[in-house]
Amino acid sequence: MHKKNKGITIFLFLLPALALFFGILIAPIIASVHHSLFQYKTFENAGDFVGLKNYRDLFTSEYDFGTALKNALILAGLSVFIQLPISLGLALMLGKGIKGERFYLSVYFMPVLISAVVIGMLWEKIYNPIYGLIFKSFEAFGWESVLPPEGLLGNKKTALMAVFIPTIWQYVGYHMLLMYAGVKSVSPELREAAMLDGATDGQVNRYIVIPSIKQIIKVSIIFAITGSLKSYDLIKVFAKDAYNCSYKVPSLMLVRYAFNNAGGIASAIAVIMIILCFAFAITINWLFKERDPYGKK
Repeated sequence: MHKKNKGITIFLFLLPALALFFGILIAPIIASVHHSLFQYKTFENAGDFVGLKNYRDLFTSEYDFGTALKNALILAGLSVFIQLPISLGLALMLGKGIKGERFYLSVYFMPVLISAVVIGMLWEKIYNPIYGLIFKSFEAFGWESVLPPEGLLGNKKTALMAVFIPTIWQYVGYHMLLMYAGVKSVSPELREAAMLDGATDGQVNRYIVIPSIKQIIKVSIIFAITGSLKSYDLIKVFAKDAYNCSYKVPSLMLVRYAFNNAGGIASAIAVIMIILCFAFAITINWLFKERDPYGKK
């Protein structure tokens, strides 16, 4: 086949996938950037061109986007430094082989299969300050005065952590399964050789297993951060006053303003979140990039 005809053939085969990629990902991003530069008078029609005014207005007291962004970044930090270490610990424990391994895998992964709305409603009942499991348990030991009377979700100091706990419960099994697959792929001969040389389980994990699954850990970190920045459904179940609560996040604000004649503001939020997700992904990829012993990339 002639090289030119071969190139055309390859392009024609790729064209449907490229069109789908452009239509689903690239075109909406371009549209969001365009919409963020206008002031919408109605949901259907844009008003005047305002440039970067929507971005500046987001950080004023009227919108208080800074608080929502801070909450999302806190959730991302908690996911990376609490959720992922738990997932890694479970993966290392199950990966070396224990009795009932498949049973524990199923139990830890089961919450991933449950709808976030169902999980939100379940934990809302657990947090209930009247009949909830947590309050009843503390009451049985005479510790009810330790908990805020308005409930964990209603108190500004405990609300964000109360939202994060169900997130750990739901997704710890997801990251565990990714890491578990990596742990099981590590050669048993490497483990045995290290153990024969006198290495402990902790040393084997530290110097052999964890370096071998570094790329999987990188993927989990990216998923945890971007997932926290985009979190919506679980928090929406908890949020009765979704825009003035202590755990509001950018996605809640985006949906509110998108359907309340503020498409420019909503688009500005979307653009900021897209930039942040790409920035974190690029940064983490760079941090995990292989380097030679002299520090060169």
